[in-house]
Amino acid sequence: MKKSSDLSRREFVRTALSTGVALSAPTILGTTAKGQGKSFKVGLIGCGGRGRGAAAGALEAGKILGFDVRVVATADYFKERALRAGKQFNVPDNRCFGGSTCYQKLLETDVEIVLMATAPLFRPLHVEAAVKAGKHVFVEKPVAVDPPGCRRVIAAGKAAERKGLVITAGTEMRHDWNYIKTHQAVAVEKALGRLYAGRVSFCMGHMFWKKPINPKTAEDLVRSWQNWITLSGDHLVEQHVHNIDVANWFCGGPPVSAVGFGGRARRNAGDMYDFFSVDYDYGDGVHIHSMCRQVTGCWNWVGHDFVYEKGRTSGNDHPRPKKSPIPADLAKGPSSHIQEQIDTLYYVNKGRGVNQARAVAESTATAIMGRISAYTGQQVTWKEIMGDARAKPELYNLTLRPTAEDFDKGTVEIPKENVVPIPGRS
Repeated sequence: MKKSSDLSRREFVRTALSTGVALSAPTILGTTAKGQGKSFKVGLIGCGGRGRGAAAGALEAGKILGFDVRVVATADYFKERALRAGKQFNVPDNRCFGGSTCYQKLLETDVEIVLMATAPLFRPLHVEAAVKAGKHVFVEKPVAVDPPGCRRVIAAGKAAERKGLVITAGTEMRHDWNYIKTHQAVAVEKALGRLYAGRVSFCMGHMFWKKPINPKTAEDLVRSWQNWITLSGDHLVEQHVHNIDVANWFCGGPPVSAVGFGGRARRNAGDMYDFFSVDYDYGDGVHIHSMCRQVTGCWNWVGHDFVYEKGRTSGNDHPRPKKSPIPADLAKGPSSHIQEQIDTLYYVNKGRGVNQARAVAESTATAIMGRISAYTGQQVTWKEIMGDARAKPELYNLTLRPTAEDFDKGTVEIPKENVVPIPGRS
């Protein structure tokens, strides 16, 4: 496990890209032979760097599979971003949509596959609308910022299953072949025996805005969304969900409860915490320690460490299962972001629905459970936020505001900067 003095988001992405990706079992099948004259029309909602990267990945994936893939519509809260992406992908200006309801205009076009990379707040609404419109979906993680949003995505996933629509997610490690094989070996085949405990981490330097934002309008919030709890979910949810997703995967599902700590010491912008430390109880005596931090000048580590009866694994270093869940004819892309699009195109072409909505929504909810515990100083259970509306209605129905619908209606209330949750009082 390598220590570094200052791991940036970009450096982490480069590291993640170097691993390659594929969909995890049991939702993995072989790709078809190249060519076959297939064509797909792709729409992009959210035209920032990640969105444009996803669209470029879809085009590259099409070349690898021999498909004719074209981006035919773009949408972003800011019209200029949609137009910029349109120029990059040769989309006519009249198919580049802006404004809070831009997603609706894109979904009215002839796109078949929608790539979603907006701020997390908007993803439940957009996934729901895309499925209703009969579109296949690739959605970035996390898929919500509060428990109702997670359940909304799960419900959309069920609707997609009924319609035979594909939903894939940007939880990268579930696509990584070494993670898939290691999971098969240690979690399915029990090569290392029983899981005892583990830890997952996303500790790195400060990111995004370093000076107060002083937002006055909804546009100010969207431009600086990475700094606000209601738009991003806080970095425990927006970023660390990658590692929490691996914990859920290797533990066989979401945890029973969470007890978390956190605080804000160095930030000057927005209303998020600087760091979190959460104990997730997965039942049967298994606990996973989750920690994440965005503070410059501190020890950093991004990774996983699971302790088993007969050894330990980082999640990707034991790729020797007795039976590989990866078909021999599955095309392997040069990076995780391209592989995600290869997988999406394959399933759409196959005409058989694959659905990652529940898995990514449950991992998002797991992160949210840890955040709520850290903010309040209380133990929070899965039953309370996702299982039973009667157990603790104030948590089950907890809705961050402004909501996505508030942006559509123009009724956005601006959050106060540097006002953060206080444990024991929130």
